[in-house]
Amino acid sequence: MEKAFLILEDGSVYEGKAYGARKEVISEIVFNTSMTGYLEVLTDPSYAGQAVIMTYPLIGNYGICLEDMESERAWPDAFIAREFARMPSNFRCDMGIEEFLLKYDIPGIEGLDTRALTKKLRECGTMNGLITTNENFNLDEILPKLKEYKPTGVVKKVTCKEKYELKGDGYKVALLDFGAKKNIARSLNERGCNVTVYPALTKAEDIIATNPDGIMLSNGPGDPKECVEIIEELKKLYNTDIPIFAICLGHQLMALANGADTHKMKYGHRGANHPVKDLRNGRVYISSQNHGYVVDDEKMDKNIAEPAFVNVNDKTNEGLRYVGKNIFTVQFHPEACPGPKDSGVLFDEFIKMMEDKKNA
Repeated sequence: MEKAFLILEDGSVYEGKAYGARKEVISEIVFNTSMTGYLEVLTDPSYAGQAVIMTYPLIGNYGICLEDMESERAWPDAFIAREFARMPSNFRCDMGIEEFLLKYDIPGIEGLDTRALTKKLRECGTMNGLITTNENFNLDEILPKLKEYKPTGVVKKVTCKEKYELKGDGYKVALLDFGAKKNIARSLNERGCNVTVYPALTKAEDIIATNPDGIMLSNGPGDPKECVEIIEELKKLYNTDIPIFAICLGHQLMALANGADTHKMKYGHRGANHPVKDLRNGRVYISSQNHGYVVDDEKMDKNIAEPAFVNVNDKTNEGLRYVGKNIFTVQFHPEACPGPKDSGVLFDEFIKMMEDKKNA
């Protein structure tokens, strides 16, 4: 098997075996702690501009079930695991994971010490890295490039190119696609909503003109502060009385549109077992998460929004409720199913918000 290397910006080198596409890439290296759901990880647009390490040691054992894709393609720059399964076993399996990586030109590495690598990122923070099969690499040339790298323009890369509709006979919901997973629109559609999905840079006036019952702001990749044009449009949507529900990047962008701040986390939250507490009733949800930035809720004017959810592990903000507005936002992914579908109730709350507005 061909050797492959992961070189981090601190100069550390991890050796493994090449898997998937043979291609050299520089990317932000992050880790995901999920034991299953690797296809959902691969097809989550929020991973655009990142290379993903799976901490679970065996990936690919149930193969690729194309029906479970969260978008039309795979997005990570690279995929890294301790071991990739060669013989998947699942009656729904359409192909093996290597065939899938080759299809989308994504390089992989296996056989390196993912435990040591994850500990490094937890201790030192997220770092950029180079994935290569070139054994004659020159660190003096590579390290300056790694320190300079920053993924940019990723929301424009992942958003839909034109609007499309999921028919329903209930409330009209406008979903702004910043990198939306399919299950967001599906979760609304299953509750009867007629969902129209819009490109990320759609003007607020164009959405308001369709007279939607509610607006959904999706998840997405990258630094929220980069989305200057989108933030300006969200300021206009905030000033309407249309109910708004936002997830992940949408949550961060709405906060920035209203004077809050965001910062990059040391290594982020990426996995399927993050506990979040609802500050209204003390209930704890086990949530799926994928984000490297967080809202500084202490810098949010309490007359504009108040904390709604908090991460039980590190006490970071996981959601906001906007004072005097039909707007609430969450950092985690209520459309995902890491186990019990307990946080799916937030979609029901959004439906109730639209119903109350309609009957007011």
